[in-house]
Amino acid sequence: MIPVIDLTSYMAGSAGALATTGQAIHDALTQVGFFVITGHGVPADLIGQTFAEAKRLHELPMETKFLLRLNEHNNGYMASGRYAVWTSDVNNNDKPDLNEAFFVKRERAPDSPLRLSGRRFTGANVWPDLPGFRDRILAYFQAMDAFTNRLLPAVAVALDLDPGFFLPHFRDNQANLRLSHYPPVKAEPNQFGIAPHTDANFMTFLAQSEVPGLQVRMKSGEWVDVPHVPGSFAVNAGDTLKRWSNGRILSTPHRALPPVGQHRYAIPFFLAPHIDTPIACLPTCTGPGNPPRWEDTTYEAWITWWTNANYDPARQRDVAA
Repeated sequence: MIPVIDLTSYMAGSAGALATTGQAIHDALTQVGFFVITGHGVPADLIGQTFAEAKRLHELPMETKFLLRLNEHNNGYMASGRYAVWTSDVNNNDKPDLNEAFFVKRERAPDSPLRLSGRRFTGANVWPDLPGFRDRILAYFQAMDAFTNRLLPAVAVALDLDPGFFLPHFRDNQANLRLSHYPPVKAEPNQFGIAPHTDANFMTFLAQSEVPGLQVRMKSGEWVDVPHVPGSFAVNAGDTLKRWSNGRILSTPHRALPPVGQHRYAIPFFLAPHIDTPIACLPTCTGPGNPPRWEDTTYEAWITWWTNANYDPARQRDVAA
């Protein structure tokens, strides 16, 4: 079963809610790797507005969308059929995914030191000429950034850390919003809306929609649908948190099937730490008989390797490719 965690008391700052929520997150992420949250406080109208903007973006002509194609920072438009998680150890992903997507990272001011540095993944976003689109998407990004920042103390408690442990690592972080469109198309054998994979980031927050598609692979090997709870988020840990926790936290495989008879839109928010964050085994996740399983790295080194292995900008070069 994929657990449902109500955050109402936690978000209200009720006595004992930090410990209770931390324990619930620990149990979910060490036993399943996925959970559903309610009572998160992100306004329903803001979520609905973001779904509407995703639909509006993907209804643009292909020629217009290709003017927004992915740049070196992995921001912008990615066409359907030109991507899959090729590095997945969950499945032999030999066919591209059947979705198109638009990626937005943190909107840094022109005088931001990181933006001025010219470093990869820290540069400017790509924006379409759609009135109101940028402001509405950034409003959702900022709401999710604020909410996930409030949830980090509970994640720290889940790992027996001080509640403030993660907070410094997520200032000016590398969060990423993906606006996805899954058309109702027929898949070839071993082809998916999104092929089986694990996420590369820290944690993912997917606002639920009424159109099903997301499935999780349980420890038994069975693929199960994520339960639809109106107004909720489906949440999972990614490989960054798995590695940071020395494998204590599960980064659970999941996939999305192409929808049947209707279009599906998704707006996952991928939470990730600051680009310079060291990813080294947490002190509460190692000990006698349990040495660190991975070499120390940084988030920049990790996400650079993963992006280079899975995204080929040349595949986004022109409309006819």
